[in-house]
Formats: sequence, structure tokens, C-alpha cells
Amino acid sequence: MEKTMKKYFAVFVLPTLIAFFIAFVIPFVMGLYLSFCEFSTVTNATFVGFSNYIKAFSNKDFLNALWFTVKFAAVAIVTINVFAFLLALMLTQKLPGTNLFRTVFFMPNLIGGIVLGYIWQSMINGVLSGFGVTMLLDAKYGYWGLIILMSWQMIGYIMIIYIAGLQNVPTDVLEAAKIDGASRVQTLFRVTIPMIMPSITICLFLTISNSFKMFDQNLALTGGGPSNKTTMLALDIYKTFYDKVGFEGVGQAKAVVFFVIVTGIAMAQLVLTRRKEVEG
Repeated sequence: MEKTMKKYFAVFVLPTLIAFFIAFVIPFVMGLYLSFCEFSTVTNATFVGFSNYIKAFSNKDFLNALWFTVKFAAVAIVTINVFAFLLALMLTQKLPGTNLFRTVFFMPNLIGGIVLGYIWQSMINGVLSGFGVTMLLDAKYGYWGLIILMSWQMIGYIMIIYIAGLQNVPTDVLEAAKIDGASRVQTLFRVTIPMIMPSITICLFLTISNSFKMFDQNLALTGGGPSNKTTMLALDIYKTFYDKVGFEGVGQAKAVVFFVIVTGIAMAQLVLTRRKEVEG
């Protein structure tokens, strides 16, 4: 069987490998090159060196979008993971109707971001109208609107991963902790959490990457208003590339910077949490 698998290994791997190169590697390399060019199409590019990167970092809108995205991600990561973990704890206690609640909490993740954005825009503005304001009046309303939307969409999905982790904690270990006199809080922090660190690693990675990459919800909910104060990085890159003639290269340079930032943060998080897995 092993010899057969080795013999036909290339047959099964090559189609996927070719698709990966066509859909990801080649466009990525071309995008990296175009970030150093002025261009209108991929076949009409003039190399300009680091000029696009200088323009990108001298652009106040880009720096504001970067800072706004960092602030958003810092809060969203905490709210999503804390509430998802608490729900997972509650729904692994053999309470009646847990399967129904798991389905209900997961359903928001199945709705598209654009649809969610417009739904929450109507609801939030409907509430704010009672106070004579809208989300576009002050950036703080848009900021918390985005936090609420993202949390509502992601909590159920992250909850499912935590539930899978909690269900894999050996019951004999929990019983041993109880016999040794450990309280529920001590068992949670000294036994349960260290044993589900692989799930925590996955959940943190997903929430970090999705928080930084959020685009369609931002576009539908606030459109970056007021005055681009709630524009996140992905939306700023989109506006630079498509709304400003002659700035395609700058938009591409911003996209490369965006990729480096998200990759760097995600890799750092993976290294740190995987160390905890080993220690646990």
C-alpha cells in the first residue's frame, strides 16, 4: 500500500500544487513586483523603486487606518474569545437544549459580511436615532458598531472550536483534580485551560487574522465614515487602488505592508501560544 501511494503521489499532488501556484504564488510574486512600479495594468508597469512605499507611509489616511485596525483588533480579539469560551463552558455542562443553542449561536457566521453590515447598520442607527445621532456623526459609534458586529458574527464559530477542545479534556484528569481538593476556578485555570491550549492557539489565530482582514463589514456598516475615521486597512487599500487614479502602485505597496503586518502578528502569536502548549 505504501509503495502504491509513493508511486501515484505525484498524480494526486500535482493538480493541487499547480492550482496553488496559479491562484496564490504567481499572483503574490506579481503583486510584490508591482508594489515597486507605477502601473495601470499588469502589462504596463514602470519600476519606481521604493517610491510607492514612501507615499504609503506619508499618507495620513493609511496611518489612521492602521491605528484604527490595531485598536479594533485588540478589543475584538478579547471580546470574541472571552464570550466564546464562556458559552462553550456553559454548553458542555449537559444542560437541556445545548445542541439547539450551539446551532443558534453558530448561525450568524453563515451570513455574508455585506448583508450583516447593512442589517446592523439599520439596527444601530435605529437605536442611535432615539438620541439624535447616527454612526456617521462620531467615529466612536462606528468603532463600537464594528466591534458588536464582528463579535456577533464570530463568537458562535469560535465557540464550536472551544467546545471541541473542552470535550477532549480527559474526565479522569478532572476527577483527579476534584479529589485533590481543587475548586472549580482552580481546575479551570490549572487543568482545563492548559489542556485546551491547541484550541486557544487556533481561535486566537482566526480572530487575529479575521480582525485585521475585515473588509466587507466595514464597507457596509460605516463605509469608513465619518471622514475616513473608521476606515480599516483592507478598506483603505481598496479605496487607494480603485478610487484614486494613478495610485495603483501605492495601493499595491499598502497591500504588501498589510500582508507583512498580519503575517508577523499571526506568526508571533502562534509561536507564543505553542510554547504554552508544550508547557501545558
